Amino acid sequence: MADIDDIIAGGGIVFRPAKKNGNDAGDKVKTKAKKKQYITGAHGSGSARQKAKYRQQRANRHKK
Repeated sequence: MADIDDIIAGGGIVFRPAKKNGNDAGDKVKTKAKKKQYITGAHGSGSARQKAKYRQQRANRHKK
């Protein structure tokens, strides 16, 4: 009971975000969809090639 009284009297509990770990590299690829082969459709999947075609069309849409 004393712990709860201390929390109430002290203004409550403060939640802080976790500390950043210095070992994490910012350029890690977390999903296969972000790897260059999947983006360009070079790994052989027909659906990936189709998606790559649509990505290329979208990228070229406003270029003159």
